[in-house]
Amino acid sequence: MDLSDLLFEIYPYAKSLHIMAVISWMAGLFYLPRLFVYHVEQAEKVPDSLPIFVMMEEKLLRIIMRPAMYVSWAAGLLMVLTPGLVDWSSLWPWTKGLSVLGMTWFHHWLLLRHRDFATGKNTRSGRSYRMMNEVPTLLMVVIVISVIFKF
Repeated sequence: MDLSDLLFEIYPYAKSLHIMAVISWMAGLFYLPRLFVYHVEQAEKVPDSLPIFVMMEEKLLRIIMRPAMYVSWAAGLLMVLTPGLVDWSSLWPWTKGLSVLGMTWFHHWLLLRHRDFATGKNTRSGRSYRMMNEVPTLLMVVIVISVIFKF
């Protein structure tokens, strides 16, 4: 069995794993900015809650989001490497790829914002986190339309 045959053989597993990992990653990308909003707007009103917010954000990033991002990328790359699966002369794989890079950038932006909170250096408002919370939604729309319509 050569590499192409192996990639075709594991394709349904890679695709299933990719979908599950993306759902988990997206859940974190949607939830973490909301946690930041609550952190900014509510934490100082409730005594001793700042460390709880930081811990919740850290666990979301470390236990759910980071592994889900890695698995999404790994399973996605396995599918991309499967010969004949992607028509590279079409526009859709490029729009999806750029959007996935955008999601990855957003993930790292959230990580940096978490570090700001953990070190007491956050300068952003709840409103700015609410606005940034729309970024993964927009990227998800581009990704889904790209993959479904294959334009």
